[in-house]
Amino acid sequence: MTEARVLLEVDDLHKSFGATEVLRGITLRVRPKEVIILIGPSGSGKSTLLRCINRLEEPTCGRIRVDGVEITERGVDLNHVRRHIGMVFQAFNLYPHLTALGNVTLALRKVLRMSRPEAEARGRRMLEHVGLSDKVDARPSELSGGQQQRVAIARALALEPKLMLFDEPTSALDPELVGGVLRVMRDLREEGMTMIVVTHEMSFARDAGDRVLFMDGGEILDEGPPATMFRDPAHPRTREFLRRILHGAPGGT
Repeated sequence: MTEARVLLEVDDLHKSFGATEVLRGITLRVRPKEVIILIGPSGSGKSTLLRCINRLEEPTCGRIRVDGVEITERGVDLNHVRRHIGMVFQAFNLYPHLTALGNVTLALRKVLRMSRPEAEARGRRMLEHVGLSDKVDARPSELSGGQQQRVAIARALALEPKLMLFDEPTSALDPELVGGVLRVMRDLREEGMTMIVVTHEMSFARDAGDRVLFMDGGEILDEGPPATMFRDPAHPRTREFLRRILHGAPGGT
């Protein structure tokens, strides 16, 4: 019964920056434990969609509901909203003067009002969860890019979100550091975390995604299970994009 409900509902979502319409009527349903992969060319609106879902950007119009709560309603408590929607960015956005543990526990103490011992106990569990139990006292400058990104994931997980948003979490990493971050994300999938992931890591999309959505021009043009999307996508723009990404074909926009 639980699996049939919808965790995230996006209805006719539009977002404009001045005269530029970046999202053109996005409608999306995400069920608990689903992993949705968003692919598409740069500028297609993928990151803007994520930022609207957690209200870092104000939608121009449309509706977003998370677990039955309309988060686009006027006067909604945004701090409460964001406690249930974790987000991991391309840039790690860690505080350089804080340790790994300090970065993870800051929101627990300031937002959830946990005591320091309680916050630190949860923070240590989260860092252990992402394979960094030995880096509790390290500052960001002492960590590799991949380790910093895993701290950022631990920080988001510490608030125990219902939904995790990943905006190209490996794009700023050296190739040899990508695997560690993707392993953590695969583990989250196995644990049943609901995720929306913007990525160019097509092997991860194939292996970990339940559905792949192709965006272009601010619209979802194509969607389906990974096997279908990678073997025989319906939309010609999807075929063109994947041919270029997977085989390095020249041309395109």
